[in-house]
Amino acid sequence: MSAAAPDLAALPERQLAAAAHKICADLTAAKPAIYWADLVLTACVAYAGFAGAILLPTFGLKAAAFVVSVLAFYRGVSFIHEVSHLRASDVPGFKAGYNVLIGVPYLVPSLMYEGVHNQHHAKSRYGTILDPEYMPLARQTVWHVIGFVLVSALAPIGLLIRFAVLAPLAAILPPVRTFMIERCSALSINPHYKRDHPTEAQRPLWITLEVLCSAWAIAFLGLTIAGVIPLQIFLTALALGSAVAVLNQVRTLAAHHWENEGDEMTSTGQFLDSVNVPPPATLPMLWAPVGLRYHGLHHLLPRLPYHALGAAHRRLCEALPADSAYHKGSHRGFWHVTGRLLGAIRDRRRATATEIVAGE
Repeated sequence: MSAAAPDLAALPERQLAAAAHKICADLTAAKPAIYWADLVLTACVAYAGFAGAILLPTFGLKAAAFVVSVLAFYRGVSFIHEVSHLRASDVPGFKAGYNVLIGVPYLVPSLMYEGVHNQHHAKSRYGTILDPEYMPLARQTVWHVIGFVLVSALAPIGLLIRFAVLAPLAAILPPVRTFMIERCSALSINPHYKRDHPTEAQRPLWITLEVLCSAWAIAFLGLTIAGVIPLQIFLTALALGSAVAVLNQVRTLAAHHWENEGDEMTSTGQFLDSVNVPPPATLPMLWAPVGLRYHGLHHLLPRLPYHALGAAHRRLCEALPADSAYHKGSHRGFWHVTGRLLGAIRDRRRATATEIVAGE
């Protein structure tokens, strides 16, 4: 077992996951009405908020509308996580709905996550150099954490370059195509990660989304340069994209404990390196929407739809004994989790300094 959870070395690897599957077996069915109502309402609020940030008469009202739009777009983009887990028959047409309402307009189409996120759940990849969504932040420095958050503010610029510049070049230059697919086509945080090329089955949708996003990005930039789209709208859109990306990156700090050093982990080890922030905490509804507040539970039962996670968590808390590893996965809130991360960094720095002094 990984060093991330040494106190559970005697726990059978499959015990917790097997118990959780049995307890929550009847909660795995996705409810299309919830998915569609949530996505459509979220998109309406997001675009209305963006319009308000442009059109409302006072700075205060504009700022309030901007915040609403950021939170709504953040929730909307978070549905890409659900899209990556849903089978086509679970919620028919939902992937297309996401791409039309959020993915293409926001330049975060489903191709950026499908075929990538599933690798984060793979037992042989989680927490290793092959995991697209893992960095051992607890083994690094505070400056690494600060840089990890701040670099995300450049996301909207990166997406515009990716779709307005690289995508057209990739259509005619194979080396650019290889670079774009491997290094610019995944919502990942691991700088060493290289994405696999799309399969034949994935290629038609991939090309369709590439064309749509590229056309939209070129039109957005071209119309802004031509003065058709006012500079205020362009800059507000960039600010919106940066705010959503930074919010997501800050949330990511509390998604895991980031303590694994690259070893393969058991399912229980993965769960304990991940984080649940259940009620009574209320703010996670905003900074960890669409079920992301139950990230540890999601790693334990990745097939559960987001709307079932709360009920599943309550069941597991009631059904599992007090000494179950499951109870160790819940935390009070964002600051509790990030405090642990910063504490791990501090302790590691002190240990390193002690070793250096002892060596002298």
